[in-house]
Amino acid sequence: MSNDLSVTPAEQVSGPTTSPTSGGAPRPGATSAGVPLRRRAGKGSRNRPNWGAGVAVTIWLLIVAIPLYVLVTASFQTQAGYAEGGPLSLPTTFTLDNFTNAFDQGFGRYFLNTLVVTVAVVGIVVLLVPPLSYAIVRNRSRATTGIFRMFLLGLAVPASAVIVPIFYVISVVGLYDNLIGVILPTGAFCLPICTIILSGSMRDITNELYEAMALDGASPKRVFLQLVLPLSKGGVATIVVYSALQAWNGFLFPLILTQSESTKVITLGLFNFQTQYGVNIPGLLAAVVMSMIPILLVYLFARRALVQGLMGVGGK
Repeated sequence: MSNDLSVTPAEQVSGPTTSPTSGGAPRPGATSAGVPLRRRAGKGSRNRPNWGAGVAVTIWLLIVAIPLYVLVTASFQTQAGYAEGGPLSLPTTFTLDNFTNAFDQGFGRYFLNTLVVTVAVVGIVVLLVPPLSYAIVRNRSRATTGIFRMFLLGLAVPASAVIVPIFYVISVVGLYDNLIGVILPTGAFCLPICTIILSGSMRDITNELYEAMALDGASPKRVFLQLVLPLSKGGVATIVVYSALQAWNGFLFPLILTQSESTKVITLGLFNFQTQYGVNIPGLLAAVVMSMIPILLVYLFARRALVQGLMGVGGK
C-alpha cells in the first residue's frame, strides 16, 4: 500500500490557500479555493432609492396624463354634463353622439383629404430624399456640395415668410383650391430637414462595406438598394414620421391655398365646432381624438427606428 498523497487537479492549479507567514490562516480576501472575494462596499449606496428622480418622473407623468385624461373623458360627455362638472370631473354619463355629430359635420371628408395629403407628401419625401442623400454622401463634387448647402439654407426660410410668392405661383399654375396645391409646398418644405437627417444616417455606413460591394462587382444602383437602404432604415423611418406629422398637422398652406369645403383638411374642419354662440368643446375634443389616432399608430410602429434615426446611429 503506497503512502504517497494524491494531489487533485484543483490543488495543482490553485496551489495552497494559506499564507506560510500567517501560520496557516487564510489570506484576507481569499476563499478556501483561492478565489478572491468580491468587495461588497458601496452596495447599500447603489440600492438607495433616488427620490428626486422619482418626484420629477411623477410630475412629468401628471403633466402628460392630465391633458390626455381631459381629452378622452370630455369626448364621451354631453355638452351640458361637461359644463356642469368641469374638465377634471369624472363623467357621470357616456355618450357617442359627439363622434357621430363630427361625421355629420363633414369630419369624414376632412379626414380623407388629410389622408391624401399626408400619403402624397410622404411619397414625395421617400422617392426624392434617399437618392438625393446618397448622392450627397458619396459624391464630393462642387455641384453636390452646392446643392447640400442650398438645402441647409432652406432650413432658415420659414413658410410664413414666403407664403405670398407661393400663393401667387399656385394661383398662376391653376392649383388654387386643389389638394395638389397643398401637397407640393408641404413636401418642398419637408425636403431640407429630411435630407439632413438621412444624410447623417448614411454617413454611418463604413467605407469597408462600399469597398466589399465594389469588389463583388455591384453597380451603384445595387449598392444603393441592397446596402444603403437596409442600413439606413432608421433614418428612413425618421423622415417618414416627420413628413407625416408635418402634412397631417399642416395649417398654413391649407388655410391660404384652399377655400371650398371639398378641399378642407382636419385642421381647418375643426373650426366647424365653433359657432357665434360658443364652442362645442366635447364635440371638438371628440374630433381631436379621432384625428390623432392615425398619426399615433404611425409613431407606435416606427418609434424604435425613429429614436435610432434621431440619435444618428441609422440602421446599425
